[in-house]
Amino acid sequence: MKRLEGKNALVSGAASGIGRASAILFAAEGANVVVLDRAPAVEETAQAIRSAGGKAIALVKDSSEESNVAAAIDTVVKEFGGLDVCFANAGVSGGWVPMQEQTPEHWAEILKINLIGTFLAVKHASRVMTPRNRGSIICTASVAGLRSGAGGSPYSASKAGVISLVQTTAWQLSGSGVRINAICPGLIETGMTRPIFEQARARGTDHKIGQLNPMRRAGAPIEIAQMALFLASDDASYVNGQAFPVDGGLSTSHPIVPPKA
Repeated sequence: MKRLEGKNALVSGAASGIGRASAILFAAEGANVVVLDRAPAVEETAQAIRSAGGKAIALVKDSSEESNVAAAIDTVVKEFGGLDVCFANAGVSGGWVPMQEQTPEHWAEILKINLIGTFLAVKHASRVMTPRNRGSIICTASVAGLRSGAGGSPYSASKAGVISLVQTTAWQLSGSGVRINAICPGLIETGMTRPIFEQARARGTDHKIGQLNPMRRAGAPIEIAQMALFLASDDASYVNGQAFPVDGGLSTSHPIVPPKA
């Protein structure tokens, strides 16, 4: 039997990268999937699932707007009969902006997408899960949310907030049967991180990508998707309120190369 047979899932940030890989994997494991992203390429994710024989609905909407998130959750319930898995994955990096050049507007945009958008997914997913006394909510955090050295200040703060949201929500949902956990990816080649990889290849230093972790390589979206699948499945039935690094071992020490002055 497939690990998500008969389950219904929502995946945000599913136009590419981790979200797309997870949505396709969830569907391959038997789930009906609604994929959400503000990028039109989310339609391609849904089409890939349907072409493989699965069921998928694409929604081109901004996952940091509450009305969009509530509507996406309601679409899963209306079209498939209920919500079993919510993967709040949408996020942006915000780039590397020196502290003295950062603005409140820059911070607000990153926090809105990465943290408030995740909160909205948690809020509305739990709204429909708790009456059924079951469900798995998964949030994409980052190793940057664990300690310094893996991202810019607003991005790192937003991901630390996601981890805290997961921990506090696990207690607020006590006795509901709903589990919530976070995944903390390390360096993964996605649309968000593509400039890092392209710059390295242009300089001829792509062989150094991932050199700061013990596995000496970057990760692939499917490697994060596999952790998401575990947390979504009944195999993780006693796993709750945790943040799991999937980073090749980077967070064992978080070695950093100080930025140039």
